[in-house]
Amino acid sequence: MKRRMYNIFRKDGFSFVLAMDHAAMMKSPDLAQPGKIIEAAVAGGADAFLTTFGMVKNFKPQFGNAGLVLRADGGISALKMPMDPLAQLYTAEDAVRAGADAMLCMGYPGSQDNEHTLKYAAKLAADCEKYQLPLGIEMLPFGFEKVENSRSVETMTFACRQGAELGADFIKSDFVGGSDFATVTGSCYIPILVLGGSKAKSDEELLSVVRGAMDAGAKGVIMGRNIYRHHDIAGVCAAIAAVIHDGAAVGDALKLIRQA
Repeated sequence: MKRRMYNIFRKDGFSFVLAMDHAAMMKSPDLAQPGKIIEAAVAGGADAFLTTFGMVKNFKPQFGNAGLVLRADGGISALKMPMDPLAQLYTAEDAVRAGADAMLCMGYPGSQDNEHTLKYAAKLAADCEKYQLPLGIEMLPFGFEKVENSRSVETMTFACRQGAELGADFIKSDFVGGSDFATVTGSCYIPILVLGGSKAKSDEELLSVVRGAMDAGAKGVIMGRNIYRHHDIAGVCAAIAAVIHDGAAVGDALKLIRQA
């Protein structure tokens, strides 16, 4: 394992990553005070952050010793619709110079941007290897195109394995199929971290997703809006960390979250 992977994953092999890369592409009023969010998440037990070049440069004191995963691609804006395809913005050298511990990019197999994203993901994997910099690939079959069964267990199994074959050190994936997600994790020889997705209806639902993913073989989560929009960021981070690292049941983890 690359040494920097230990800044993302704890010795138990699991990781809780808070995603804070949204404002680089879309309006994100909930991220108006990133420093306070980072401090609360670190206090709650977040292991690492998926973030932007700007945040890596400007919030080093708040990040402290937490792992930093630099979003490698982007170049699009919600102000322009429809958006153009994503592009690789930063190199492995850029990430090392900025102080990041890893990088992450998108992969859209089967989509209109299939070749575009997968080619730059593979090139970035080779670039990162030169610097012993871990790379995560967020493998989303068909991207955000409306395609039937785009998030089936079978399709996600292929996509995650493809990301590993392209050279990723870890995968960011949708949690699909409940207990059947074990097929996805069992077919991929690198760690899979589950993404947060849409707004959870309750803290119990959020923690149940984390518990279900872990029980199905995931190595942790990369979650954003369900955390930094929460009234108790430190508490919900502590609850998620307890599920991931301590094997806590949902009911026990819920006790760590302060009531609104």
